[in-house]
This record gives sequence, structure tokens and C-alpha cells, in this order.
Amino acid sequence: MIHFLHVSKVYEGGFRALDALSFFVDKAEFVFLTGASGAGKTTLLKHIYMEESPTTGQVQVCGYDSRSIKNSEKPYLRRKLGIVFQDFRLLNDRNVFENVAFTLRVTGMREREVKRKVFKVLALTGLSHKCSNYPNQLSGGEQQRVAIARAIVNEPWALLADEPTGNLDNVVSKEIFELLQTINSWGTTVIMATHDLALIAPYPYRIIELSRGTLIKGADATVKPRFMDIKAFVQQSDSI
Repeated sequence: MIHFLHVSKVYEGGFRALDALSFFVDKAEFVFLTGASGAGKTTLLKHIYMEESPTTGQVQVCGYDSRSIKNSEKPYLRRKLGIVFQDFRLLNDRNVFENVAFTLRVTGMREREVKRKVFKVLALTGLSHKCSNYPNQLSGGEQQRVAIARAIVNEPWALLADEPTGNLDNVVSKEIFELLQTINSWGTTVIMATHDLALIAPYPYRIIELSRGTLIKGADATVKPRFMDIKAFVQQSDSI
């Protein structure tokens, strides 16, 4: 599903954000992405949704290849992914329903189907009673739930969560994490970037740890013996 092979990212001026990363994330896995601030976690996630391209190496995600993907294809890749940020990134002039519906409306979905999907995901995230509220009327935890609802309303293959509990207290952080676990139980791959080792310590999920752009933990059991041919990857994806 997600393959990195010898991926390095070097920015102008010679700063090496990622250094020869190779790993594989399978369908329906839950993976923690850890490392100190500046370790490269956000840069790695940007390579998954292809906002960034490797300087060297190769990334494959949901049948798309970083070496050949066209700019016009990137929105279609991102429809297969849900993305959640630490700072929520909600539209402050739209209520909860409209924030979640926005993702579907830009694809041209019929309004009846938009309403069905939005009300379903608001119920799943415990927000049905808040559908008419605006972001400034919500707590931080509620705003993050809206962001998660928006990210999963299109039933993505994978959910990428970049420090989703970074601005929340311990109790709310645990609630958000439990919601991510529930989403994973539906068969959605979840990659959660976090520096909160105390939050993740009790759980058995795989940890991918970065230090200054280098993979120091998490690849041994996950790098495949060969990098899958893109046609074979697409055929496998279509069969799931």
C-alpha cells in the first residue's frame, strides 16, 4: 500500500530532511511515526500525499508512483487518503456539517449522497448534536473530531494524522487516539505522527522512529524483499 525505497529529500542549501528511508506500510496497519521535533515526520507524511517529491528514491502509494505521477493526478491520490493536522485547519466561516461536506462537494457528489455520508460520519465521531455549530463554538477536542470526520468522510484507504493530539490535554488526547483505533478497526490504515511517547507506550502497534531524517526503528520486518512493480501493485490494490 505504502512503499518507500531509498527515499532522500535534500532541500536548497543542502539540508537533508530525509536520508535513504526504506519501509513498507500494509493495508489496515496502525503505525506510530515518532521522533523529536525536526526529525522529518511531517516531511515523510508530505511524501505520502505527494506534496513533496523525493530528491532520490521512490514512493508508491495506492497505485501512484512518485517518479511518474502527474500534477493532475495528485487530487485523485489524495481522495484515497485522509489527512489530519495538529492545528485542525477548519473553515471558520462554515459550521460543522459544512466543514465535513466540503470534501465531498468539491468532487461534485450529489447533495443527497453528501448529506447521507456527512450525517453518518458525524454520528460515528460523536458530533451529530454539533452539526450546526461553528469552529469557535467547539472545544479543541471537538474541533479535532470535526477534522477527523472530514478526513474519513470519503472512506479513505489510509488516514495520516500529523500530531493530532499535540494541542490537547491528556484526557482528550486519549479520546482522539481511541477514535483513531476505531477507524483502524474498520480496515483503514492509520499512520499517526506523535512525539508523545507516554500516550503510545501501552500499545502494541509498530513504531517507525526517525532521527534527523534517518530511520532508526521500524523497518526490519516491513521492507519487502523487492520493490513491487507498479502494475502488480495496482492489480493487487484492485483485488482488495
